[in-house]
Amino acid sequence: MEQSIRKWWVLITVSLAVFMAMLDITIVNVALPEIQKNFSSDFSNLQWVLNAYTLVYAAMLLPVSKLGDIIGRKKVFLLGLSIFIIGSLTSGLASSDLWLNIFRGFQGIGGAAMMSLSLTIVTSSFPEQQRGLALGIWSSAVGLAIAGGPLIGGALVDRLGWRSIFLVNIPFGILAILLGIFFIRESNRNRNEKIDLLGFIFSTAMIFTMVFALIQKEMHENYLWTDWHILSLLGLSIILFIAFIMTERKVNQPMIELSIFRNGSFNGANIAAFVLGAGLYGGFTYLTILMQNYMGYSAFETGVKMLLISGFTMILGPLAGIISGKIGNRWLISGALFIGAIGIILIRHMIKVPLEWSYLMPGFVLLGISNALVNPPISNAVMSSVNKKQVGMASGILNVFRQVGISFGVVMLGIKLTEGYNHSLDEHIRTIQNMDPEFKKQMLDVFHKAGAFAGSQIFDSKQAEGFIQMPAFENIKNIVYSAFNAGIQDVDLFIAIFLLIGSFASALLINKKRKPE
Repeated sequence: MEQSIRKWWVLITVSLAVFMAMLDITIVNVALPEIQKNFSSDFSNLQWVLNAYTLVYAAMLLPVSKLGDIIGRKKVFLLGLSIFIIGSLTSGLASSDLWLNIFRGFQGIGGAAMMSLSLTIVTSSFPEQQRGLALGIWSSAVGLAIAGGPLIGGALVDRLGWRSIFLVNIPFGILAILLGIFFIRESNRNRNEKIDLLGFIFSTAMIFTMVFALIQKEMHENYLWTDWHILSLLGLSIILFIAFIMTERKVNQPMIELSIFRNGSFNGANIAAFVLGAGLYGGFTYLTILMQNYMGYSAFETGVKMLLISGFTMILGPLAGIISGKIGNRWLISGALFIGAIGIILIRHMIKVPLEWSYLMPGFVLLGISNALVNPPISNAVMSSVNKKQVGMASGILNVFRQVGISFGVVMLGIKLTEGYNHSLDEHIRTIQNMDPEFKKQMLDVFHKAGAFAGSQIFDSKQAEGFIQMPAFENIKNIVYSAFNAGIQDVDLFIAIFLLIGSFASALLINKKRKPE
């Protein structure tokens, strides 16, 4: 088959794979209530359905990238697809929440291989003049999977049950394997290159402990950053990072050539990927909670609303790739992140109680444009700033920055939401007149224990029966909704700050002109 046709089939194959890999990070959210009913799980076990995949996925991104450089990218990519399919099948057939968590972790190994190697395969399959368009299409698959997860998950769960969100991967995964066998060509590899075993161990353990610390903080709101559960993991992550740097400086064939970080464009694009993950993708979690738990939309209806963000990716993603190939990446990344910051500031300015969809819609349009425009030039900037020998590891590093950014954002934004919610709740309930102080205290305890994520469900609980009949009930309900609104406004401010940092860093660090190959 002619190379001009083959490369587009390669793009279709890897885009399908990366869509599945990223979708499995976001699709599970809407299935959690059904999984909880099926297994009678407590909340901490339930969270590991999400976190097991994320943790293993993040930790394996660098090792599988390097492994692809050493033994062949096609081999590792297809092996990753096979692991992902097996993980999907076993997750869909899991008999308990413990087995589901184990199989989700196994699935994360495959997801990491698919994600890291797909970007490298696309970069090496297309000439420089077409690479922007190809990366634009690839990035569209990433952005669509992240933003479209709630819609696809909601549709599958409502019609076929929670197991379908895993089993649906099997036919598409098999199709991707068959396409990959036929169309993807094996990469050139250096047979003399050896595996940097210490680098493998230190880098994997470093990312694992870092992300695990963030997950611990997310799962235990009462833990301070100085709590030994968090501090020990962060401290170990720092020690492993130092050990990794020292190892890479001494070995003859390092896992990562540290000189790669001397490139301003490479650093700027990775900072952009981190803040995009922390701000926009981390923020999707709380926008979903807002729409489902406080506006009353179902999982499917929430997914439909989120299409206003993900839909732009289909149109503007490839266009952004073409533009980045023509004019460079610097101002496209900076401008797209700035548009996202304006969008989230607009939401913060408009949103109020009673919470309505119309307050979100204008901001969602700007967030959709930002999401569509920013991913292709970030990928383009990273891959065009390194030489051919380094593209595998550059892909792994980019994906690590994005994924750690998402984990960091979910934790930090969750902390700000809870702080804003609790502060507003305390302040306004204390102002209620003609109510016994002891009863106020009991009521605050109920709302604090339920947390900001409970939403309207708290008013249907047994704990709330004591004050539903009170004359001031509607006022209390309004106070709770206003407290969440105060928390979400704090979250919006943090998201805007993240995106503005990325916008300015991109403008300062990324070179205006792309580096010639």
